[in-house]
Amino acid sequence: MDLVEAIRSRKSIRGFKPEPIPQSVLAELLDIGRWSPSGVNAQSWEFVVLTGEALYAVKQANVKWMEQKVEPHPDMGIPVLTGAYRERQVTLGRELFRLLEIGREDRDKREAWTNTGMRFFDAPAAILVCADEEAPDPTAIFEAGMVTQTIALAALHFGLGTCIQRAAVNYPDVIRDITGIPASKRIYVALAIGYPDMDLPVNTLRSVREEVNAITAWYSTLEKPVPPPPHS
Repeated sequence: MDLVEAIRSRKSIRGFKPEPIPQSVLAELLDIGRWSPSGVNAQSWEFVVLTGEALYAVKQANVKWMEQKVEPHPDMGIPVLTGAYRERQVTLGRELFRLLEIGREDRDKREAWTNTGMRFFDAPAAILVCADEEAPDPTAIFEAGMVTQTIALAALHFGLGTCIQRAAVNYPDVIRDITGIPASKRIYVALAIGYPDMDLPVNTLRSVREEVNAITAWYSTLEKPVPPPPHS
């Protein structure tokens, strides 16, 4: 697939076929991912791949903790969206629930769908993007974002779909306990990954993007003289 086509066609997949992904394919995908841009070649990213019993255990623990209303405490924090950012989130949510045929007041179906997300949308594998505690934030978070996008795009080459998730790593201590990931590793984000089930209406969802002119400022002329450096 052409790179530009991949960028324009990539979307979040929220339903997968049960078919497992060969480990060799996941290894090749991560081998591609490690060539993501990295400032001063710090390469602050690390990966954890969950499949089989380990993935099942994390899925079950995620749902249990959420149902028991345990306060989330993700390693990367929880963003609070306001203004236009919140409006975009709400617009996406409305379209998502329309496709899922979940009514505004249907609390049971909404909770069931949230549980699905905490189960990595029942994907056969999940990739956790992590960093060692010695890797400084925000550089490590920025690089985690770059490598996550590279993986999501490269996955299309193998016929795979992904959904980049923060909520699925809301309870990093539980994930560390189950998997044996050291406490020194920060778990930033997860990618649910598998072969997309395109028969599911939810996978027809395509989020909209702002037009370029609405988010771009162009500067070519000098409005003010270049200021001198401050005195030491």
